[in-house]
Amino acid sequence: MGTEENLLSRMNTQYHKFSKGQKKLVSYITDNYDKAAFFTAAKLGETVGVSESTVVRFAIHLGYKGYPEFQKALEELVRNKLNSIQRMEVTYGRVPQSEILDTVLRADIEKIKLTMENIDHNAFELAVETILEAKSIYIVGIRSCAPLASFLGFYFNLLFDNVHLMHTNSSSELFEQMIHISKDDVIIGISFPRYSMRTLKALEFANNRNAKVITLTDSIHSPMNLYSSCNLIARSDMASIVDSLVAPLSVINALVVALCMRKQKEVTATLEDLEKIWDEYQVYNNDEINLADGKEIEIRNPDELED
Repeated sequence: MGTEENLLSRMNTQYHKFSKGQKKLVSYITDNYDKAAFFTAAKLGETVGVSESTVVRFAIHLGYKGYPEFQKALEELVRNKLNSIQRMEVTYGRVPQSEILDTVLRADIEKIKLTMENIDHNAFELAVETILEAKSIYIVGIRSCAPLASFLGFYFNLLFDNVHLMHTNSSSELFEQMIHISKDDVIIGISFPRYSMRTLKALEFANNRNAKVITLTDSIHSPMNLYSSCNLIARSDMASIVDSLVAPLSVINALVVALCMRKQKEVTATLEDLEKIWDEYQVYNNDEINLADGKEIEIRNPDELED
């Protein structure tokens, strides 16, 4: 039985034991769990018409250590059931327009702090070793996770010779790109609620081919972990129309840095070659551009140009 089923069943089986105020909480939460999950104990009590202490006692009565643990159970209930429209309504309903910037930034900071406090360092080290030992590296991230996969793929291509960043509009395309994956390879799957079924299928396919599977996801309860022996957990559960992927990106940064430290000589040689290439082909802007005919064009500040 899942966390959400445990919560609902607890409320149902103990309903006859609840006080009048607690029964009001059950009724409200059953009908509005998508909003209740993001309320503080005080806000939930105010909305339902009971005291904050009644809310806290209600959580403890259900078997939770306190309101924070009860709220986590509510979040699990919402996680796969809250669609984009509902997420927008919840966010805009609880955050004044003038406070959106500060609210979002504070929420992202909190996600990084929670990730730092709870991430499994052994899993992180295992991921580093697994990637270093792999013959080929496959990376899959779809929809809102595609930028994370692309970012990881960009830097991995500077570190490794055989990196496959998968692009797809269907599961069949994924399988075609993974047709040669084997026990000597690793796949890194990135997915956050609402979880991508195509990413999950890719991990299942890789697991069936005995490839190593690493996941970057939001919870130990994530379906992405079904086929993985190495799970990197980063918090992303902000109630918003936009997925909060700041913490996952920080984990990716740490992974890239850790791998660079293990491959310092190779990375240094690669960067030296790239600097020469960038300079030769003028990849980055210099003070002047050398044309093929030997002439030079000086790059000036547009504000300094005459009309």
